[in-house]
Amino acid sequence: MARLVIDRAAKRNALTRAMWEQLPGLLAGLAADDEVKVLLVTGDGPSFSAGADIRELISGDDPDDPMAELRASNLRAQEALREFPKPTVAVVRGHCIGGGLEIAVNCDFRFAARDASFGVTPARIGVVYPPAAIKVLLDLVGPATTKYLLFSGELLTAAEAESKGLVDRVVDDPMAAAEAFAETLVSRSQLTIRSAKESVNALLNGADADAAAARRYRETIASGELAEGIEAFTQKRSPKFVRHPR
Repeated sequence: MARLVIDRAAKRNALTRAMWEQLPGLLAGLAADDEVKVLLVTGDGPSFSAGADIRELISGDDPDDPMAELRASNLRAQEALREFPKPTVAVVRGHCIGGGLEIAVNCDFRFAARDASFGVTPARIGVVYPPAAIKVLLDLVGPATTKYLLFSGELLTAAEAESKGLVDRVVDDPMAAAEAFAETLVSRSQLTIRSAKESVNALLNGADADAAAARRYRETIASGELAEGIEAFTQKRSPKFVRHPR
C-alpha cells in the first residue's frame, strides 16, 4: 500500500492551486506502480484539510472569471482521484472541509476519527459550486444531504456523517483501521477489484459497463486467477493471487 499525504499542516492543509495541479501526476505514477495495490490518503497533523486556500480563490488573470484556472485544476485533480484504478481510502482526522471533502468523497472509502468534522462551505463566501463536484456528493449521500451541506455550509460531526453515508467507519484510530482494511484488499484478487471499480464508475457515469467487465472476466480465466481462487477455496487455504491488472 502507499500513502498520499496532504502536507501543509501549518495552514491546516489548505489546498493551493499548485497542490491541485500536482495531484494528477502523482496519481499517475502510483497507478503505474505494481507494488501499490491500495492508496491511503490523509493529511499531516491534526487536520485532513480545511479546504482551499481562500487567498487564491479569485487570484486568476481573467477579471470576468478569476477562479477559472483554480477551478480547472481542482476538477482535473478530483477526476484523477475518482478514476484512480486501485482502491483508495481517505483517512480523516480533524477538519475535512471544502476542497478537503472533495478529496475525501472522490476516494472509494472514508475512515474517520471520532473528532473529525465534515462540511462544504461555498454558501458562506458566495462561491457557485461546480456541478461535477455536486454529482459526486449526490451519488454518495443523495439529494437531501447534498442540499443540506451546500445550502447551509454547516459542519457534520463524524457520527452524523456516518449516519448519512458520508463516512464508512468512525473509529478511535482511523489509520490503523484503514491499514488493516488495506491488508484485506491486498489479499483479494486485484482483477476482481479492478473490474468492480471500473463497473461502478461506468454505471455512475451512465456508461456501458458490460464490455469492460467481459474483458476482465476473460482475463481472470486466462491468467488462472479464477482457477486459483476456486482451488484455494476447495483446499481451505488462502489463495495466491499474483495478477497485476492493466
